[in-house]
Amino acid sequence: MVMKIDRDSSRFKEIVRGKIRENLRKYVTHGEMIGRKGGDLVSIPLPQLDVPHFRYGQNGRGGVGQGEGEAGQPIAPGEGEQDGQGQAGSEAGQHVLEVDISLEELAAILGDELKLPKIEPKGKANITQDKVRYTSVKRVGPESLRHFRRTYVQALRRQISEGTYRPIEPKVVPYKDDRRYRSWESVPEPVANAVILYVMDVSGSMTDEQKEIVRTEAFWIDTWLRSQYDGLERRYIIHDAAAKEVDEHTFYHTRESGGTRISSAYKVLQEVLKNKFDPAEWNIYCFQFSDGDNWGEDNRSALTMLREQIMPQCNLFCYGQVRSPYGSGEYLRVLEEAFGHDHDTLVLSEIENKDGIYESIKTFLGKGK
Repeated sequence: MVMKIDRDSSRFKEIVRGKIRENLRKYVTHGEMIGRKGGDLVSIPLPQLDVPHFRYGQNGRGGVGQGEGEAGQPIAPGEGEQDGQGQAGSEAGQHVLEVDISLEELAAILGDELKLPKIEPKGKANITQDKVRYTSVKRVGPESLRHFRRTYVQALRRQISEGTYRPIEPKVVPYKDDRRYRSWESVPEPVANAVILYVMDVSGSMTDEQKEIVRTEAFWIDTWLRSQYDGLERRYIIHDAAAKEVDEHTFYHTRESGGTRISSAYKVLQEVLKNKFDPAEWNIYCFQFSDGDNWGEDNRSALTMLREQIMPQCNLFCYGQVRSPYGSGEYLRVLEEAFGHDHDTLVLSEIENKDGIYESIKTFLGKGK
């Protein structure tokens, strides 16, 4: 039996999901949820959601059309007054309602709205882990696993067979021999693991605004890929003329003043893959973000490494070029000339500003690889 409170809770959740869908582009664009993530839940502000409440009229004022007055005269307090005029009130204003939603639900909404295909992991998932499955019922076991329905049925059968059950005054008292317990066994299951490698240019031409765009887009990429894989690792590489692997905080808050050599980042990327992530066992996703600057003579070396060593190991290699007032934007054109627009592994996206994040995510994840 479904209780009324359960129906109301389900209806409220549907309303919340609907509001998130309506405003998803705004959340993606402005990073409303960045910094709100806690564990597996995200707190979402929903200022448009009205909580139902009663409104009481004012008695003794007469009906519509009755009493003295001129055409156009306000009939209720506050009508016809200028905005911002009038005396200060004592009532509370409209507040933003924050609702917690799981990352799994958020990923499902993102996938539905952007029409993202489910990802099919490459190769065979040869990494396994033991998973507990409850497969039978036994007479012994811990009380925490007692099967109440089976216990009740067994006790009822015993009382009926003994003739002690009274339908007029039904009372079922389980004895020790009536108790039944869930039993489990460990079953090895394949686990498809994935790693995301983020690469970003942190030279002087990449400003804090461009880094915030990268941070926002990375949050949504993480959310979607986490819903597709049982295990998800992330690694971060920064570079100017030299490159190194760093932690997440350093990735988003470092700014250098040197030149730019993209090949230095590709060398570190290769080392990380070689030492930690075997392509036969991992689904590999690389997301590179830059404003397009690169030392001209370095393009040939970078393209060679990308074509011959990095891309063959990746499910996807995504290059996002964030427009900067200081960057040349040249590297995107270099990639287009070398690989074309419709490559099986390489995906290119130009992100002009925060409004471009939504389409960039759809471009990157739309292949279902």
